Amino acid sequence: MENRLICICGPTASGKTALSVALAQQLHTEIISADSMQIYRGMDIGTAKPTMQERQGVPHHLLDVCAPGETFSVARYVELADAAAQDILSRGMVPVIAGGTGLYMDALIECSTFSGDETDLTIREKYQRMAAEQGNEAVHACLAAVDPEGAKRLHPNNLKRVIRALEVYEQTGMTIDAFNRLHKRPAPKYQALKIAVCPAERQTLYDRIDRRVDQMLEDGLLDETRRLLDAGALAGTAAQAIGYKELLGYLLEGQPLDECVALLKQRSRNYAKRQLTWLKRDDKIHWIYYNKGEELPSILQEATKYLQNHGVQ
Repeated sequence: MENRLICICGPTASGKTALSVALAQQLHTEIISADSMQIYRGMDIGTAKPTMQERQGVPHHLLDVCAPGETFSVARYVELADAAAQDILSRGMVPVIAGGTGLYMDALIECSTFSGDETDLTIREKYQRMAAEQGNEAVHACLAAVDPEGAKRLHPNNLKRVIRALEVYEQTGMTIDAFNRLHKRPAPKYQALKIAVCPAERQTLYDRIDRRVDQMLEDGLLDETRRLLDAGALAGTAAQAIGYKELLGYLLEGQPLDECVALLKQRSRNYAKRQLTWLKRDDKIHWIYYNKGEELPSILQEATKYLQNHGVQ
């Protein structure tokens, strides 16, 4: 079978999970997650990881693959997701890739470590703060520790390129030189049919995000955050996950809970904007916009028609 994938993307809280599960059931196939936070075990509610009930018996891959705080690069994701995709294809099925991390999805399609995730600004912000608090030399020293050759070529005051090299290293585990050599890959490994799902009105999306946050809190997000904190699990990249770091202000610093929740909702909306900016750059995506109150069956119908028109039955 040809290397074909079905990719379901869209901003957070847009309905990717429901559509991907419905399509996987209809096509008798399996789902590979493309979410940089759902890879962590124990981080369930705050990452909106599909529950067993939501999965409806559809096998999901690339969930719960490592412990919070464990290093997990884009290269490692590509290795595991590519192996899962090849296994699914070998059994005569077309894999469904679903998630909100555009970097992971595009990296799998290319089977490279791609060009850096503009939707994930946490690394950049970390080093920008370091430069502001400790000076450019401190950031340059971080680069020298992991990529001495790259650091030799970059002056500490060339902060943008120094941070870019650190971003590449932290996201891919590769030096900037090695990354640039690999990225000259001539053609993608996979042929991807990309479908993005999103409310037609931005306010509808924001309302969905707010409702999701409220539901997360009802489902026990505060207890989950406290448990992860007590276990020392909120470290490294996992500590930057939206949904947890905002509640630390309440748990550790005594900030009012309603203020922390409001911040969580605002950061989730900002993240959705960045996801949309990332996706809009790709003219190969078929967008399905739906109105407030529109149900999954009509969205599924449009997605099915698009796939059938492209030879997926």
